[in-house]
Amino acid sequence: MTMQDRCDIDLDQDRLGAYLGHVWPEAGKLVRIQRYKGGQSNPTYRLYFERSSAVLRRKPFGTLLKSAHAIEREYRVQDALKGTGVPLARMIHLCDDTEVIGAAFYVMEHVEGRIFWDPALAEIDPSERRAYYEAMARSLAALHRVDPNEVGLGDFGRPGNYFERQIARWTTQYRASETEKRPDIDRIITWLSETPSPADNSASLVHGDFRIDNMIFDPRKPEILCFLDWELSTIGHPIADISYQCMQWRLPNQGVISGLGGIDRAAAGIPTEDEYLSIYCQAAGIPEIPHWPYYLVFNFFRLAAILDGVYRRVLDGNASDPERGRKMAASIPMLAEMAVQIIDEG
Repeated sequence: MTMQDRCDIDLDQDRLGAYLGHVWPEAGKLVRIQRYKGGQSNPTYRLYFERSSAVLRRKPFGTLLKSAHAIEREYRVQDALKGTGVPLARMIHLCDDTEVIGAAFYVMEHVEGRIFWDPALAEIDPSERRAYYEAMARSLAALHRVDPNEVGLGDFGRPGNYFERQIARWTTQYRASETEKRPDIDRIITWLSETPSPADNSASLVHGDFRIDNMIFDPRKPEILCFLDWELSTIGHPIADISYQCMQWRLPNQGVISGLGGIDRAAAGIPTEDEYLSIYCQAAGIPEIPHWPYYLVFNFFRLAAILDGVYRRVLDGNASDPERGRKMAASIPMLAEMAVQIIDEG
């Protein structure tokens, strides 16, 4: 996300500053607020204090879909994972009192580093790019190795039948926010509901939105300092995370949702999809992944449903970034077409 050039005007700085002065007095007076541009989920802000800086994430204002924008869950999972080796920002405070700024929010430390918007890593020398992908795969495996019960998250989701429940959830969400009729999406929903899900007895913490622009890297080396945007995290199947990220290998490099399609991976110094999966599987201590097409179809549908929910908020007038929301929604037909192609290829 990038910063807006002006102080944001949709938060009451005096009211927020007075509240945070009580719960986090060591930071000093709140002197400035800026809003990050680009986020489509929970609006995010940089807070400047006399003696510190932080990041605030809040629920959107207005009417929301049930279970969406789970700020409280974001805070809880990140706070519980401290000390596990999963790259995280330090959680500072959760406020569920909507009277303070008009919505629930939390505050976390500001982590200084690099965010890459292009998975091709054009800013990085080709000889170093593979190391960045290895860091991603190994950090994700570290998350999946955490025992939810050992960190107090045994009730963070229901183990088992993850894909069956997720397909039902996102079908419901999609139908609730559906902005137009799309025959390809209808076909995908039917295929997913009629196709038996692979063995679903694995249960781990999953991030839910694991992609390169949801990470902060060290400014100088291939090390991840922080995973961002935990709104969709839950107890689920670890392959859901890795297959979600691997959509990037298929999406076109140019566009609002940037992928690696059309790029010569060997020349670019980027591992192929199979190579990346091998790195992940070795770090996670699992064999190869069967039923790979099923996982990809599921994630293409899930992302399409998410983007249609974003577009619904644009139409309802409460989107975080309406212009970008419209551009992202324009990708829905492409996502559906890719999923249908995978189905047709068997």
